[in-house]
Amino acid sequence: MQWFASSWSSGLAEDTLRKMVNSGQRPKDWVQRLPVEDYRLIAAPTAQEAAPYFRDWVEHERDDEYWRRWKISDHYGEMNVKALHAGGWHDIFLKGSIKNFVEMRKGAATQEARDGQRLLLGPWAHAATSPEGKIGDVVFGKQAVLDMNATIVKWADFALKGVKNEFAGDTPVRIFVMGDNVWRDEKEFPLARTQYTKYYYHSNKGANSVGGDGKLSTEPPGKEKADAYEYDPQNPTPTIGGRLCCGAAIQPGPFDQRPNESRQDALVFSTPPLERDTEVTGYVTAELYASTSAPDTDFTAMIVDVGPSEGAGGAEGGAGYARFLTDGVVRARYRNSTERAEPIEPGKVYKYTIDLWATSNVFKAGHKIRVYISSSNFPRFNRNLNTGEPTLGATKMIKAKQTIYHDSDHPSSIMLPIIPR
Repeated sequence: MQWFASSWSSGLAEDTLRKMVNSGQRPKDWVQRLPVEDYRLIAAPTAQEAAPYFRDWVEHERDDEYWRRWKISDHYGEMNVKALHAGGWHDIFLKGSIKNFVEMRKGAATQEARDGQRLLLGPWAHAATSPEGKIGDVVFGKQAVLDMNATIVKWADFALKGVKNEFAGDTPVRIFVMGDNVWRDEKEFPLARTQYTKYYYHSNKGANSVGGDGKLSTEPPGKEKADAYEYDPQNPTPTIGGRLCCGAAIQPGPFDQRPNESRQDALVFSTPPLERDTEVTGYVTAELYASTSAPDTDFTAMIVDVGPSEGAGGAEGGAGYARFLTDGVVRARYRNSTERAEPIEPGKVYKYTIDLWATSNVFKAGHKIRVYISSSNFPRFNRNLNTGEPTLGATKMIKAKQTIYHDSDHPSSIMLPIIPR
């Protein structure tokens, strides 16, 4: 996550140095610089001493020993405390918040600790929520505003004093269901009643841009030709909101994705307008059968809620407002594991799984479920230069021809956690 690494380092180094190098510039001005480790702030001699970890992050792109010193997930079995795991559907730390809850509830050191885990998930981003409940450019209502101080006090009363308050019941999970914009208590996450449903990609003439004929349906594909696009790392798909941190240069949260829908390097697959409300709550995963002309590349996926005529979810917007829900990326050489690189063969079809983390949203009747498939989301994700070289020191870029297959032998799809209503 290049934007997080760059912006977070800027903030830490700014505190250390007391002022930005070349005052008046910000991370957004520097994030395109290559190689990545020459990020301008960190390249300054005094800043190298203030933020030496930035180069370490770039150098250790694999899940190696460097990261194991800080990996919470290696120590769940040693933890013996009750914990409130609070996160937001649009927060960059969402995946970790959910995983910590699930794994500590399953494997913490004591039964008391296992029983004492709670999960609180709102529509929040890693930023302040306005008094009217506006996050990104969507107004979810005053019910979306968290009284943090009161919540912390109630949690401490339960965890430390044994007070029988709202945290003491048998529903350890509380989620905000977007679309309906209501809170709901649950007994587990993911929900036991989930009906995991595959929505397959289809097209006849081609799914390039919103002007294409890409379709999304539960009907498996038959004999269909593949879709193709060119990914140029010098012209990556720009990030519009989403799970970001930190700084004000690019705002986090749900924003309208329509500015990217006209790009020819974005495949767009949509359902027809829904006949009834459809709830999606839980983990979302995309499956791609794809080939590339390059020695290495990325594939990205994003799902949005497309409104029929007015802004979706209380947002300001016109016809077809495409509200961000969740996204993900896979790097080809790390398709099987982030612990080791496994080179690909250009032109060969591989199966890629893209983790889109999780969401909770009711697609209202008349709305569309839409998926974008591309190869970049920059600067949220570090752009792949398509050469297969390690990130550290890489400056050379090549274009890649990407081919996405969706036929009976290559049934590319997105798995949605449908909740019966």
